[in-house]
Amino acid sequence: MARTAGKNAADWPLRWDLLLRYRLIEVIALWEGRLTTNHLQRAFGIGRQQASKDINHYLAEYAPGNLDYDRSLKGYKPASTFKPIFTRGLADEYLQMMHAREDLSCAFESLDVRELNTEVLLPPTRDLRPGVLRPILQACREGLRVEIQYTSLLNPNPEYRVIQPHTVVHNGMRWHVRAWCEKNSEYRDFVLSRIQDQPDISLPGNMNKEKDAAWQQKLTLEIIPDPRLTSSQQKLISRDYDMTGGKLRIECRAAMASYIVETLRLNGEQHRQPTAQQVILGNRQAVAEWLWDNV
Repeated sequence: MARTAGKNAADWPLRWDLLLRYRLIEVIALWEGRLTTNHLQRAFGIGRQQASKDINHYLAEYAPGNLDYDRSLKGYKPASTFKPIFTRGLADEYLQMMHAREDLSCAFESLDVRELNTEVLLPPTRDLRPGVLRPILQACREGLRVEIQYTSLLNPNPEYRVIQPHTVVHNGMRWHVRAWCEKNSEYRDFVLSRIQDQPDISLPGNMNKEKDAAWQQKLTLEIIPDPRLTSSQQKLISRDYDMTGGKLRIECRAAMASYIVETLRLNGEQHRQPTAQQVILGNRQAVAEWLWDNV
């Protein structure tokens, strides 16, 4: 018996590969408007018969009526009643899929799920080595201390540090690890590309993420159009950022707030023309204690 469309997909026991195929079905159909078996064949290296079976099973078991076959398109298009089951229906999901395709195509030239002209600008890669990441992740999992050689702009010569890491983070541009620093007796962010090879796992520590106040503290950043813009310009920016009531509310950990402010260029906003700045941090005073001094 077919399941009812709209049921929480997380409740269904699915293999990981099937979940990825169903997600691709929804993303391609919704954002490109045409889904064919070729999309699944190229993305997952499966035959036409299996791809057709996947689409039919998706429609019969999880989302009846979500897709209509269009003979003129020679493929499926989203029905007027289309309702995402395995995705959220957000453009970011399409962007992430394109991002992954661009990234993987460096090694697998034949991988391409697109049929439209789409390009994704990727940030420059940073020097992240397995020999650094593996012991750091192990220390995070097991609550261990790690001896590292670390360089920074203030001290470009490697120096020994003992840290207890709890979470590896990608802030949009680079990888770092959130960790207790025994030298400074505080939680800090350590850029992984600045750690020398082969960190040494040490004894267990007791400075875990639960004791990291900035990590545990949750903030809401309120992004608003630059008030120096005209009313019409502010309405345009509000629409660009999909704001509600003239505000974009971003929930984050206090330890990550400054990275968001930096990524959105909300630091030094008073020095830019309003048409270049476009948005500002509307509740800066309320979150100022958690921001870097130079933000």
